[in-house]
Amino acid sequence: MATQKNPRNIDPTTENNYWKNQYNSESYYEPGRKFEDYEGAYRTGYEGYGRYGDRGFDQAENELKSEYEKFKGNSELAWDRAKNAVKAAWHRAERAMPGDADNDGR
Repeated sequence: MATQKNPRNIDPTTENNYWKNQYNSESYYEPGRKFEDYEGAYRTGYEGYGRYGDRGFDQAENELKSEYEKFKGNSELAWDRAKNAVKAAWHRAERAMPGDADNDGR
């Protein structure tokens, strides 16, 4: 997946390493899935927060879905099964930033 502009300076290496160690502990994890099945979703979430974080996840969902479909790689996860991973990465990136730009309490 190509890395896109990231105005919030989220470190993709740090995020990728975190999710590589965490993905199979998440509530949405489907047993037997590999990290690579979720990798595009996580990247869509943290990079998406870098671009759209001032709007909030729900307001950016259409753009995130489009980006995920374009950059999901070999993952067989459709948006409805990848969305929770995208959202988890979005919220992790959001918590790392000072303030609450989208006023959702995170």
